[in-house]
Amino acid sequence: MSNTKVTFNRKIKGAIQLFRPELSFAAGICVMAGEIIALGSLPSIQNLFYGFICGFFISSSALILNDYFDLEVDRINAPNRPLPAGIISTAEVIVLTIVATVIGFVASAIISIYALIVSIILWIIGVLYNWKLKETGLLGNFMVSFSVAITFILGGFIVGDPWNEIVLTFSIMAFFLDLGEEIAADAMDIEGDKKRNSKSIAIIMGRKVALSTSSILFSLVILISFMPICFGWLGISYLFMILIPDTIIILSALKLLRSRTSEEGHLCIKQIYRGALFLPLVFIISQLLF
Repeated sequence: MSNTKVTFNRKIKGAIQLFRPELSFAAGICVMAGEIIALGSLPSIQNLFYGFICGFFISSSALILNDYFDLEVDRINAPNRPLPAGIISTAEVIVLTIVATVIGFVASAIISIYALIVSIILWIIGVLYNWKLKETGLLGNFMVSFSVAITFILGGFIVGDPWNEIVLTFSIMAFFLDLGEEIAADAMDIEGDKKRNSKSIAIIMGRKVALSTSSILFSLVILISFMPICFGWLGISYLFMILIPDTIIILSALKLLRSRTSEEGHLCIKQIYRGALFLPLVFIISQLLF
């Protein structure tokens, strides 16, 4: 009886691991942030709730499916993951993927047909990436970054203003920022990517070119961040606030360029990510309070 209980508990913990809750949670928050940025005020509780559920579960479906397609690689590189460890079966992974997908689609359908269409596009990108595009290098990086950017536009669709100039600006920033992080991360894992036959920029053109490319992309993010001021969309308070994440990102990018080891590079990427976390807060505060 106790063995059955232990097995059940391990399965629950394994299922939670597959969802990668911190990443799925972040996706849900991104959709909510897109709603607030587009509306310029707090949306209804219903829109926030369904937006979060949609982002969380559509993201979860892709993350769960990732473990399914990465099973053979994880047997070597991550044997303690739920699937290679035998905690969760491949059939259960497929069931979890279907359940997460259905919940995400239902939540988006409740909002609007447009939200459902965007969710389906996100889901298709996730499937294609996990199935075929992960090893394509730059194309795979583009797909991941596009998915990150479109979560904010999905938030705009939910509140009926997807093409709001501030939402689009932030989405473009998110795209270039994530693309820079993806390319830089590939440069830190050249040996692992070689085993997967990946065609990343770092493998094809070398680590230095990859890091230079990512630094250019981070610089683009900084430049684009001044657009709301240049076009008069946001006030001077935005300028003072945006300088904080901009400074963190640019200084970390310079350190990344000079990094010599994988560990040093990963630390710089984490610092860039931390700086990026301030970006949606700056946009939201500027919209709500000023």
